[in-house]
Amino acid sequence: MPRIPDRTALAENLSISRLVCGLWQVADIEKSGETIDPERGADALEAYARAGFETFDMADHYGSAEIITGRLLARYPAERPLAFTKWCPEPGPMTSDVVRRGVQERLDRLGVEKVDLLQFHWWTFEHPAWLDALHEMAGLKEEGLIGAIGVTNFDAAHLRVAIADGIPLATNQVSFSLVDRRAAGDLSALCREKGVRLLAYGTLCGGFLSEKWLGKPKPTEIPDWSRSKYKRFIDVAGGWQAFQGILAAASEIGRKHAVSISNVATRWVLEHEAVAAAIVGARLGESEHRDDNLKVFDFALDGEDRARLDAAFAATKPIPGDCGDEYRKPPYLTASGDLSHHLDAIPSVFKAVNVPGRPDRSRVSSGSVWEPIAGYSRAVRVKDMIRVSGTTATHGGDRCVAPGDPAAQTTYILDKIAASISALGGSIEDVVRTRIYLKDAAKWEPASRAHGRVFGEVMPANTMVQAGDLIGDYEVEIEAEAVVDEAS
Repeated sequence: MPRIPDRTALAENLSISRLVCGLWQVADIEKSGETIDPERGADALEAYARAGFETFDMADHYGSAEIITGRLLARYPAERPLAFTKWCPEPGPMTSDVVRRGVQERLDRLGVEKVDLLQFHWWTFEHPAWLDALHEMAGLKEEGLIGAIGVTNFDAAHLRVAIADGIPLATNQVSFSLVDRRAAGDLSALCREKGVRLLAYGTLCGGFLSEKWLGKPKPTEIPDWSRSKYKRFIDVAGGWQAFQGILAAASEIGRKHAVSISNVATRWVLEHEAVAAAIVGARLGESEHRDDNLKVFDFALDGEDRARLDAAFAATKPIPGDCGDEYRKPPYLTASGDLSHHLDAIPSVFKAVNVPGRPDRSRVSSGSVWEPIAGYSRAVRVKDMIRVSGTTATHGGDRCVAPGDPAAQTTYILDKIAASISALGGSIEDVVRTRIYLKDAAKWEPASRAHGRVFGEVMPANTMVQAGDLIGDYEVEIEAEAVVDEAS
């Protein structure tokens, strides 16, 4: 019987291959404007499925990948391959109609009645409608239109918010490789605690983690999007020489086990407990490495192997920030590079208004039911000073987010504070003071760590006090002050 990829249970009634075929390269192939013939593309996918690689991952913006996969699925009258896709809407109101239309488009393009795994991406957490979208998706899951819900490029802090707010998440798809090891830290720990599984992409760094690049000079021209992206990761992680150290270590391990550098790279990721599967690119009709990929299940890394890799890691630099930060803040490690123009074009969730008769003063409201009752603004700017009122994890006017979880509430609050400061022309980097009020002083550490994730480099003055009984399920309230310099 031919060898097929190992499998794992991802969710109830959802067993998947531990090697998933990623179809992001369809967009790269089609970037000239010509599209792949859907039936010929389905032929290429069917060859993968026959070899046991029957789990495919794509997104709404991967060219015609969903349509090609739909043609493949139509060939199976009964048990069919699995199709995972992503919905990546522009930030804005996530009403029931908006979310249903987004999901229905995935269903129509795939030609199915249920998306096996629908993964959600959100560009900026300063816009809180991502929670609305996920709750609407949970409702569509109950209707049977979605099999399982995942997210993509969520950091540990916001994954915690989603889970604590009751979203039934199965997966988080993030970059994870010998070069980008961020997912092995806080994110993996949270996934182990909460039962969420990681889907790892970028595991071969666009093909850089292979014998082809061992001992070779740094490339000067890169024709495809995938390698352009991962060359940026290599540069930030210490450069070409440090990367060659990782390749050399993986090569030595590969010779020991009679496998390739790519096998070693993939095996290292798969051996992390939180990882369900590694996503390996399928460049349709071009390079296919199915037989070699299967070798990842024929060996295991031992202590000597891990020590050799750790020594190579020591000569590199960590990728900055947490998982997904490359899409939201510098350095923008994406295929298209700097995304600041895209992010700057996203409308703020808050609208600044001038105070009548006070030309040097403006303010924003967050829509909380308490603001008009008590007569206050979410934030007020006077000249170069922005003062933000005591802010709780209130969503949609009156709902408490993540009840009982001070870390998750702190994350949500700081996003809200950042959005209000941005609307008034400042940024979170302009904050000079914060005050944190806790219901229970014994829970100081999770709130402090969430605060430190945002302000670890800004380092504003800070005070933390126990405030006694905050209203309802609120664990934390935070206020802030910012000074906007002339450059801002």
